[in-house]
Amino acid sequence: MTMQIPTLEWTREVTMEQLERNPYPTYERLRKEAPLAHLPILGAAVATSLETCRAVGASPDFGGIITPAGGRTFGHPAVIGVNGEVHADLRSMVDPALQPSEVDRWIEDLVRPIARSYLEKFEDDGAAELVSQYFEPVSVRALGDSMGLQSISSDKLREWFHALSVSFTNAGVDENGEFLDHTRFEIGDRAKAEIRAAVDPLLDKWTTDPEDVWISHWLHDGMPEGQTRDRDYIYPTIYVFLLGAMQEPGHGMASTMVGLFTDQEQLDAVVDEPGLIPQAIAEGMRWTSPIWSASARVALTDTEVSGFHIPKDTVIIQSYGSANHDEAGWDAPSTYDLRRKPLPHLAFGFGNHACAGIYFANQVCRIGLEELFESIPNLERDTDSDVEFWGWGFRGPKELHVTWEV
Repeated sequence: MTMQIPTLEWTREVTMEQLERNPYPTYERLRKEAPLAHLPILGAAVATSLETCRAVGASPDFGGIITPAGGRTFGHPAVIGVNGEVHADLRSMVDPALQPSEVDRWIEDLVRPIARSYLEKFEDDGAAELVSQYFEPVSVRALGDSMGLQSISSDKLREWFHALSVSFTNAGVDENGEFLDHTRFEIGDRAKAEIRAAVDPLLDKWTTDPEDVWISHWLHDGMPEGQTRDRDYIYPTIYVFLLGAMQEPGHGMASTMVGLFTDQEQLDAVVDEPGLIPQAIAEGMRWTSPIWSASARVALTDTEVSGFHIPKDTVIIQSYGSANHDEAGWDAPSTYDLRRKPLPHLAFGFGNHACAGIYFANQVCRIGLEELFESIPNLERDTDSDVEFWGWGFRGPKELHVTWEV
C-alpha cells in the first residue's frame, strides 16, 4: 500500500532550538513512526532511516537541490544544489584535485607541518581546548592553503565558516514557509562581503597568472583558451567549500576524540596502534556525522520511496546523522564502538551528489590525530568541563577541554 508523506501531530511542536541542541530524540521517534515525514519547522519532508536515505540517494528520480536557507546563504549555482550539465561542469571543476591518487601526492607534506605548527603552541602547557586550538585550525588551514587562501589567517577562516553555518542552518519557517529569523542571514551576508573583498583580488591575479591552487584551477580548467569561468558562477561553490569542507575534518576529529574518551581501552588501543586511526575516524563520523542534516534532494518526477508516494518537486532533507543512528543498521548506535564490523555509513552522503572531499577529509583527520597522539599520548578529558555538541545541519562538539602530564 502506497502512503502519502504524513505530518505527525506532535512534530508541530518541534522547534529549531530543540533540533540544534539535540536532534536525536525527534529523529529516533520519526524513524519508528514515519521514516519519511513532513517536519513543519523545516517546511520540508525529512528522510530519517538508513533505508530511506539510501533509497532517495540512489534513485535516478531525485536530483540535487539546496535548502531555502542554503540557497539564501550560498546563492546559485552551488555544486551541492544543481543537476545536469551545470552539476557535471561544477564537479569536473572541483573533483580532479580531490581524487585519492592526487590527494596522496601532496597531503602528507601539506597537513603534517600544519598540525605540528599548532601542536607546538600548546604541547608543553598540560592543558588545551582542542576544538579551537587544534582541530578547527588544522582543518581550515589545510583546506585554505589548498584553495589558495594562504594569505587569510586561520582565525578568519574559522570565523567565516561559523558565520556561514549560522546562516545556512537558519532553516526555521512559519506555516507560510517564511523564515522566522533574518538576523542569522545578516551574519552570513557580512562574512560573504569579507570573503569577496579578500578573494576578488586573488581572482584578478589568477585570471591572468594562474597558480597551482584549487580556485585558480576552477577558473581555468576545462575552459577554451583565453577564457575563464565567471567568478559569480564559482562563488557559490567557494562558499560551499568555506563552510562544509572547512568544518568537516575539524568536527570529524573532534567527535572521534570525544567518542574515544568514552572508553579508555579504545583510546589506549588507538594511541598504541596508529593503524587503528582510520577505523576510529569512520566510527566517529558515524557516531556524530559532521554534515548531520544539511543535504536535500528533489523529486524530478512522481515516484515512490519506501512505500511512500512522492509527488514531483517534493523536497526531502536527508538526515545522515539520523540514518547513522538507525537501529536497523547498528546495534546500540548511540554508543561509540571502535570494534564494530565495518558497514558503510552515510556521513558523506550517497549517490552522485555525495561529498567530493571524502578522501581528503579522511586524510586530514588521520594525519591530525596521528600527530596529536604522537605528541601527547597521555591525553585525558578535563572532566571539570562538559562536552556540548551543537547543530542540526552541521554537528560537532563546541569545545573539548583536555589535560595531560608534561
